Amino acid sequence: MAFFRKRSQIGRDRLSTETMTKGARLITAAEPKNPVSEQFRTLRTNIEFASVAKGDVKTLLISSALPSEGKSTITANLAVACAQQGKKVLLVDADLRRPTVAVTFGITDNHGLTNYLADANSDIQAIIHKTSMDKLDVVTSGPVPPNPAELLGSGRMTTLISELRAHYDLVIFDVPPFLMVTDAQVLMSKMDGVAIVVSADKTTKGALQRTNDILKIAGSPVLGFIYNDMNRKKKGSAGYGYGYGYGYGDTKAK
Repeated sequence: MAFFRKRSQIGRDRLSTETMTKGARLITAAEPKNPVSEQFRTLRTNIEFASVAKGDVKTLLISSALPSEGKSTITANLAVACAQQGKKVLLVDADLRRPTVAVTFGITDNHGLTNYLADANSDIQAIIHKTSMDKLDVVTSGPVPPNPAELLGSGRMTTLISELRAHYDLVIFDVPPFLMVTDAQVLMSKMDGVAIVVSADKTTKGALQRTNDILKIAGSPVLGFIYNDMNRKKKGSAGYGYGYGYGYGDTKAK
């Protein structure tokens, strides 16, 4: 697996604004001219290039092998970067176990994905929330359900994805880690593209290999691997660095 060598940092501190005090740090929104924000735009471009061979990628699933590898921070910032490009973007919090989107975007209405999936009479528009950023909407997770995998694998979820795909240029799904639960696996077949976050600080070679095997067996439309260099914090820096790699390959995590 070959990663781009160019990396940058993204702080792990909470965004210090009036509307967001917890959740992922949206540096692409708070500091669009920051070099880190430019790196997310580079990531956006790389995903666009990777999607050329896959056809029109309008639904993108982002996950990781294990928890705490930075997937939600990357997912939220990538969504903002794509919206800043002028695309109509929807970020869906499909991590029904450890949701982050509501707190990241300061949304207090807890009516979200699980409400729609569990109620056949629920309206799609009722779960779509506007954000303070032009072109970016979000769907929060809603209440934590007892059966996340069953809801995500349901026919109602398939119908929802089809409806969202028709109304947005890009729909990004933040889902739980592959090796912890089956949620990501039941959604893969419904997606146009899949990207996996790999942490230099946490992802083991074995975990990455198992995730890679799952993706191969499922025939997933893998666009690439997103690399977080959390070791930078140990070297005295503030947080994350990242790179981007394409497709399947050798699992060179530690």
